[in-house]
Formats: sequence, C-alpha cells, structure tokens
Amino acid sequence: MTLLSLAATLAQAADAALRSDLTLLAEKRMYFAHQSVGANLLEGVAMLSREAGVPLRIQEASNAAGLAPGTLAHFFVPENGDPLGKLANFKKALGGGSAADIALIKFCYVDIDAATDASALFAHYQETLAELRAANPRTTFVHVTLPLTTAQSGWKALAKRLLGRAPYGTIENVRREQYNALMRRAYVGREPLFDLARIESTAPDGSAVTVAWAGAVAPAMASAYTDDGGHLNEKGRRVAARALLAVLAQAARPLQKIDGFVTPVRISR
Repeated sequence: MTLLSLAATLAQAADAALRSDLTLLAEKRMYFAHQSVGANLLEGVAMLSREAGVPLRIQEASNAAGLAPGTLAHFFVPENGDPLGKLANFKKALGGGSAADIALIKFCYVDIDAATDASALFAHYQETLAELRAANPRTTFVHVTLPLTTAQSGWKALAKRLLGRAPYGTIENVRREQYNALMRRAYVGREPLFDLARIESTAPDGSAVTVAWAGAVAPAMASAYTDDGGHLNEKGRRVAARALLAVLAQAARPLQKIDGFVTPVRISR
C-alpha cells in the first residue's frame, strides 16, 4: 500500500467514524451549558455535521424541559467570572427528572484567575453534580476541563519576568491546570471526560504547549487554534468539535469503556 492510498484509507475510516458518532447522537437528547468558547464548539459541530451529511439539530433552550430526540440544546449560562453562579444556573436549567440523555457544563477560561482556589471550586462542582445525578437518574453527565489561553510572549513577557512579574496567561493557566488535574484524577477511566484543555494545548504537530511559572509547568493554548488568544478559530473549532462528538458518542454507549480525551478516530488537522 502506498502512502497516498494509506492516507485515503485513514481518511475514509475517519469519515465513517464521524458519521457513526453523529448518527448515534442524532437519536439522543443533549443539554449543554456554556459561554463563548462553547459557541465555538457548536459552530464546529454544525460544520462537521454538514460535511458528514448527518443532520444534528442545534438549538438554544433556556431549560431542559421538552427536549426532542436528535437535539443538542444549549444555553449561555450566566455569568462569566462567576463559576459558582454558573453551577447554580445549570442546576436550575436542567431541573429534575430531565429527559436529557446527556448533559454537560463548560466553564470559561475567565472563570479562573490567579486568586482562584481550584480545590474549592472543584468541590462545589462535584457537590452540584451529585445533586443533579440524584435528581436526573437517566442522564449521563459529561465532564469538561477548563479551556486555556495562550501565554504572553516576546520582549514584554521577558521584561515582566525580569521584574518578577507573571506574563499574562502564566499564573492563570497554572490555576486552570490545578483544576483540570483534579477533574482528570476523579473521572478519567470512570466517567465521560471531554479534555478540552489537552486538545487546546496539543499543537497540530502533536507537541505539547506549556507555560512555566514559579517552578510549575502547565498546558497553554496552542497559537494555531486561536486568533485572539482564547477563542477557537476555524482549525481549533474543527479539532475540538470532533473530539467532543467522539466523547458524546462514548457517553451514549454505556457499555463502551470511557477513555477521557482519547478519541478512537484519527483527527485531521
């Protein structure tokens, strides 16, 4: 087999896997709480759905009542900078006895700053999820790591470091990684986890993008996936949305082993 034919075979397999995931999800009821990066993800999902020729209804809904099959319902959970408020609003919007097959909430990168107590926030997250599970026994919850930002570079960043100050995106990404590490420790191999942070920090060539501060090393967003340092550009939307669809499909297959970020398809970058 030539390299060209091998590439074509892999592409066909990836297309088939995408169609399979979308076909499965087109029968499910899903509810997604998010803000702007979540909107980027949904743009990517819509793009992949069109390309695969498998319709998936994406619609905004202030609550999870009356979800129809084949719907990825979503709402902009208020408000950025207040993660505890977001958890309370997600709990209210999902309610009890929901018809949702799958539900998830994604925090924004601005929900954590240099002063955030990552352990306390994660404890609140777990408390909220425990309450939601009890009230919604038929719903599978997908966990999502915090998205990242790029780290400031260049002479301004160097000058800050020489003055003992942290360039933008250093301490913040360290705090995000503290939270994300707790999430991975709790859920990888046990419950569905969409590791958005790992996707964002893995460059198109497969290398890990990191930032260091005060002896700590943490993932940072790969510049190839963003035009403004925090939101996903077209390339980032495509890569992240494909991985999200894979994890949602895993969550819809309860007998399939959950594998965190790992997706069973080859993602075209």
